[in-house]
Amino acid sequence: MSDSEPKFLVTGGGGQLATSLDQRIENGVVLPASRLDITDRDAVFRAIREHRPEVVVNAAAYTQVDRAESEPVLAHAVNVTGVEHLATACREVGARFVQISTDFVFSGDETTPRRPEDPTGPASVYGRTKLSGEEISIDILGDRALVVRTAWLYAAGHANFVATMIRLMSERDEISVVCDQTGSPTWIETLSGGLLDLVQGGAGGIYHLTDSGEASWYEFALAIEEMGRDAGILEKPCRVNPIPTADYPTPATRPSYSVLDKSKTTEKLGMSTPHWRTSLARCLNEWQANENP
Repeated sequence: MSDSEPKFLVTGGGGQLATSLDQRIENGVVLPASRLDITDRDAVFRAIREHRPEVVVNAAAYTQVDRAESEPVLAHAVNVTGVEHLATACREVGARFVQISTDFVFSGDETTPRRPEDPTGPASVYGRTKLSGEEISIDILGDRALVVRTAWLYAAGHANFVATMIRLMSERDEISVVCDQTGSPTWIETLSGGLLDLVQGGAGGIYHLTDSGEASWYEFALAIEEMGRDAGILEKPCRVNPIPTADYPTPATRPSYSVLDKSKTTEKLGMSTPHWRTSLARCLNEWQANENP
């Protein structure tokens, strides 16, 4: 960012997004849950008053989609009550607030990319709590709140779909992956860079930010297998078989189509995001370089 970078406070330190932001932000602090539990109202207000940030980015969230079905109170505490604490503290000190949200706020029954203003309809506890977090942010702060919806995030060195696939492909000769859920795989660097550009541009309200293009989980896995071998991460081929969602039941209902329309973001930034295959190749090449310096 430029010399006029505002002072940041980022929650969720140690996670994919906070780690990437920590590498990009020069002016501010990144706090892990051990230093800031956002469900603790007093702790949130103490931290905001102590650091006096100009922008707070909430990268802390309850993201265990299936577990949320049996832990709705905990999911609500983090994704709703914690967000309310942060937004209220931001209002007190005059800070802007960035809330990270998800494609799960939509039902996923549609067949065209969803725009920020389209009707929502989450089908899971996780999606409902994230939508409530969006609404609370905007209710408390108005256009001083920036809600960034994203999807299918991955980064080297963290637990995510890419890491799981690489592990399974290394261990097995054949795996099966769901082929009837479609979204936009997104490298964390696309999200963190775009998010900071939106902040710098004074954006408020709801924006969608993912890599470009779309794929099923099966198509994403095929690309991971192909590019993983090209990058030298995978030493042997692994066959990837497509299966329907019905053959891989989960406690939480997943959107069947959750591609996000990014035209508002593209217009604001004056540029489009990279295609997901381009980002995946870059991530895997960096992954290999970090493992074999």
